[in-house]
Amino acid sequence: MQGPVPGFRLLLIVVLALGLIVADARFDKLAVVRSSLATGLTPVYWLGNAPTQFSDWVSSLFVNKDDLKRDNDELQARLLILERRALKYAALASENNELRRLMNSSEVLDDRVIVSEVVSVSPDPFAHELVINKGRSDGVQEGQAILDAGGLMGQVIQVSQITARVLLVSDSSHAVPVEVVRNGLRAILLGTGKANSLELVHVPDTANIREGDLLVSSGLGGRFPRGYPVAKVSRISKEPGEPFITIEATPTAKLNQSRMLLVVFQALVSDNKRLENELDPEKSGTSADDRLQEKR
Repeated sequence: MQGPVPGFRLLLIVVLALGLIVADARFDKLAVVRSSLATGLTPVYWLGNAPTQFSDWVSSLFVNKDDLKRDNDELQARLLILERRALKYAALASENNELRRLMNSSEVLDDRVIVSEVVSVSPDPFAHELVINKGRSDGVQEGQAILDAGGLMGQVIQVSQITARVLLVSDSSHAVPVEVVRNGLRAILLGTGKANSLELVHVPDTANIREGDLLVSSGLGGRFPRGYPVAKVSRISKEPGEPFITIEATPTAKLNQSRMLLVVFQALVSDNKRLENELDPEKSGTSADDRLQEKR
């Protein structure tokens, strides 16, 4: 008795694959399976990262005294610079908090962060993704912002028990609401599929923007915390007759180099709740007229 013909087997596999794709895309039935697979593949990530770590360890064994002295001098200089900046930022933060209290704003809570390390990078050139060694057991959830020392790296798109997959801001499917630090102009920053280039879209040709402007996250939409550096405007071009200008920006984060990253946990009190209380006198307990009279 002969088994199924090869053509029938192929058809059966194709139908099964299409069924799984539809079940995952429309009904999200395979999220648990993907999470379990990601957890099971964690040793593979570690094994893939082991040669690099071993190479770094071996290289660290062959460092002479002059190199160590030079590195120590550089670190001392950086430490002095960072200490000066820390003193300046502490003074600014104290002044800012005092102003917030005077404006009768809500309680101010800093964003909490945890340090993570990159354990794997996607080999697909069209998918700008990486995997970090923090997961659900560390409190990481989908949608959380990821930073490096330079600025916003991306956001968590998938979480397993001990790892998380991160979509970088340079991915062509990624978008970040941003604003220009110089004047508060708001726009959307899109990934282009290139690690060193982003695109600011839907900016009218009359907008006050110029090369070198720093773009920070605006906080609109609630996905990304407000005020984190994202990119700097690198090139502006205007086409005659077009209502919008073409703006390219360079990410402030080192998307292809950073290994130590920060996972951001946003503050518990949101600006949206504060605004809701201000607009609803019954919730806030004080009307706008009463606050105006108090100021007088």
